[in-house]
Amino acid sequence: MALADETKEIVAAGGVVLERRNETAYVVLIHRPKYDDWSWPKGKAEPGESISQTALREVREETGLDCRIVCELEPVRYSYRTGKGAINPKVVHYFLMEPIGGCLEAPGYEADAAEWFDADEAIRRLTYEHDRELLQQALRADLLNRGGTDG
Repeated sequence: MALADETKEIVAAGGVVLERRNETAYVVLIHRPKYDDWSWPKGKAEPGESISQTALREVREETGLDCRIVCELEPVRYSYRTGKGAINPKVVHYFLMEPIGGCLEAPGYEADAAEWFDADEAIRRLTYEHDRELLQQALRADLLNRGGTDG
């Protein structure tokens, strides 16, 4: 097994798109056929893009939604295995977002489904623990941005 090479850290960005309907929080998850998982829309930056521009573009490309950033969330760090077997670190910068336009649809290539789920169902659908933790963080941030407290 190859060891991690810190100089090869992949930097990506994405969004937790959240909308309140009658005080119930709904979020958009995508299904990625390559990994057969449910996760958040995210991807790598293109040359010259800021992290926030990357996040907004990736959300638009993978969900069809135009969004506005509400606030930045804590980045998620993990390691992944390359096609050659090396283990490399990755950091994904996430933003809490709200939809402002567009139409929910998956492009079919990287994401073959993009769907709204209430928070409880999203917790059950999300494949990775770090994504479930991010949902909890996003719900707390949403509450704070709406002027509430969490008890």
